[in-house]
Amino acid sequence: MRSHFDHRVNRMGTYCTQWDFIQDRFGVNDLLPFSISDMDFQSPPEILETLKERTDHGVFGYTRWNHTDYKSSITYWYETRFGANIEMDWIVYSPSVIYSIARLIEILTSEADHIVMQTPAYDAFFPLIREMKRKLVSNPLLLKEGRYEIDFSDLEQKLSDPKAKVFLLCNPHNPTGRLWTKPELTRIVDLCNRYGVKLISDDIHMDITYNQRTYLPMTSVTNDAENIFICSSASKTFNTPGLGGSYAIIPNEGIRERFLRLLKYRDGVSSANIFGEIAVIEGYRRSGYWVDELCSYLYNNLKTVQEYIDTELPTLRFTVPESTYLAWIDCTGLLKTQKELQHALVNEGKVGIMPGDVYGEDRGVFLRMNVGCPQSKLLEGLERLKRSVLFMKR
Repeated sequence: MRSHFDHRVNRMGTYCTQWDFIQDRFGVNDLLPFSISDMDFQSPPEILETLKERTDHGVFGYTRWNHTDYKSSITYWYETRFGANIEMDWIVYSPSVIYSIARLIEILTSEADHIVMQTPAYDAFFPLIREMKRKLVSNPLLLKEGRYEIDFSDLEQKLSDPKAKVFLLCNPHNPTGRLWTKPELTRIVDLCNRYGVKLISDDIHMDITYNQRTYLPMTSVTNDAENIFICSSASKTFNTPGLGGSYAIIPNEGIRERFLRLLKYRDGVSSANIFGEIAVIEGYRRSGYWVDELCSYLYNNLKTVQEYIDTELPTLRFTVPESTYLAWIDCTGLLKTQKELQHALVNEGKVGIMPGDVYGEDRGVFLRMNVGCPQSKLLEGLERLKRSVLFMKR
């Protein structure tokens, strides 16, 4: 049965990062892209219809976010999707998840303090920590039979250092697709509490989960959330990053007030983007069914990747992740360097797939392939990946 997600939308000529500016990442522009983590799907009809109504209104003045319609849509989503109790007072607007993380690190730490995080990791974390003159301390994840696990012994060692002030978590994890379990999250909270380390969690991929698995916010595994800070957005879920806006969940009133002062008075963000705000309200209130359909489609895409690799590219290794629409493919068996693999992909396969070393992975050769696209595009990309691999084996 054909899905509406099968429809291929021409994104060229829309100032689109993934398609129009592919050369910025790969040096050439004639590639089929599977790179930055947005999707090639149109947003839910409820969002599109309401945006059209708003544009037909024709007046786009300054906009407030601190009202019940906006904040209650977020608490409603957390309650109905995750069974989580989030108080409206905890919610603050932010231009982006990375902005929220940066401001929280600024508030909670000083220069040269340690920021502990798991690697591989979302690539934007590395320059953020470096530019803020903090020290990144890696807690490498352990790969066991295709599944990543936390090295808790190493994590405790890193958190016990008096210079460790923040643990930066990604839940679910980008790029590996791990959806952390309640026992894992509880143990993380316990360790952070034991050593007085604050916990910042980037949860932007929270809605993309598979096989009845459900995301669990850190605030749901403890009765004391004063040192927990969740940074998230509806944009990953509903494919609306171009509309702007995100939110942070900050139970600690003092930290929340400091965050808001920096947001408004120093950084000049006193008005929300009305379109991003509408996307949150309409998406969270009316588009849950669409997310369910999306996750089913994405899971089938990931299964397609697994089946293709198992049959056509057995030298590679891939296991369907628990979350995200990112296929983290182990190419170590090719016995080629990351540079050699990228050269073949770009010059022979004409395909743009992100190299694993961008995410701090130096224990093997990996690719991060974005499967948030119609299956026809995905199959074309897999054929190009195969062409690249065969070229290297000649």
